[in-house]
Amino acid sequence: MQSDIQTAYRAAIDGITPYAPGKPIEEVARELGLDPTTIIKLASNENPLGPSPKALAAITAHLGDVRLYPDSDGYSLRHALAAHLGLDATQLIIGRGSDEIMHFLAVAYLEPGDEVVMGDPPFSMYEISTLTMGAVPVKVPLKEFAHDLPAMAAAVTPRTKVIYIANPHNPTGALNTRAEVDAFLAAVPPSVLVVLDEAYCEYVTRADYPRSLDYVREGRNVLVMRTFSKIYALAGLRVGYGICGRPDVLAALHQVREPFNVANLTQWAAIASLDDPEQVPRSIAANDAGKAYLYGQFARMGLPYVPTEANFILVDLKQPCKEVFGKLLREGVIVRTGDPFGYPTMIRVTIGTTAENTRFIGALEKVLG
Repeated sequence: MQSDIQTAYRAAIDGITPYAPGKPIEEVARELGLDPTTIIKLASNENPLGPSPKALAAITAHLGDVRLYPDSDGYSLRHALAAHLGLDATQLIIGRGSDEIMHFLAVAYLEPGDEVVMGDPPFSMYEISTLTMGAVPVKVPLKEFAHDLPAMAAAVTPRTKVIYIANPHNPTGALNTRAEVDAFLAAVPPSVLVVLDEAYCEYVTRADYPRSLDYVREGRNVLVMRTFSKIYALAGLRVGYGICGRPDVLAALHQVREPFNVANLTQWAAIASLDDPEQVPRSIAANDAGKAYLYGQFARMGLPYVPTEANFILVDLKQPCKEVFGKLLREGVIVRTGDPFGYPTMIRVTIGTTAENTRFIGALEKVLG
């Protein structure tokens, strides 16, 4: 007899496709019988240089603190971030990665039938958090691989609660300019919360990138999300943060935030990362060098690519990407296929170290014949 519990879950979750992360090194090693030390992972946009030595030292110094619950409010980290960004600590909320900030937002704001506008393809957690609450994702196709902001503004209805803009966009790496975002914010009703997801903002070198913290200082209806997972290389510790100049918005998010949500060691590592003046510049320099190398190799191979402002590149292989992906795995190289994003002939590759980038190109040439 079927258990009642099997039919008791919320119907809203039926439409959710679980997030599919990049394949871990250990999984590929198990499946293909490869030595894990010979595998390189260029699938999840992790920083190949690793975290700051100061962050590692902070973890070691505070290992004994794991017996204690963490500072639930993240006081020291919020104040360190506030000093780093030139903001007030009350304008910040800490989460287990920016994914948890999205969860706070969905739980605090969304009712069944509410609408959330996002690009198409979106970062999948925008859609997952929306559907979890029974709300409706409204997906607006990208234009030249970036958000079509006029079309997104036109998609707003009286049911719209939230708009997500990933800038730079994932998985394309494309950018919306300051002028475009300024015009967009002017067109959006003040009742709608605009979320600027800036997970890759530190990698951006263009001068026309939006100054999102100015929107915060002006008290605009904007929530900025950033993370320590990318340029600070703390992906395994899970820490991100939200920035907002609206006390009412942050109060709502804090009401649904679980206590002790960010671990002790995570908070100390993040604080130490901010204290290393070389972490961001050295990562940018390595990323820019790797980007230039991969651009040149793709051009030589006749493979179109999307110019990126992040630490990954979307490249068109001109053939089914899943087949190439499988062959690259057997060469010990993990990338991300484009088919889940609607790009069946493209792959997304993280910009790695010089050795990793060279290894990837050699493997790609081999499997493409």
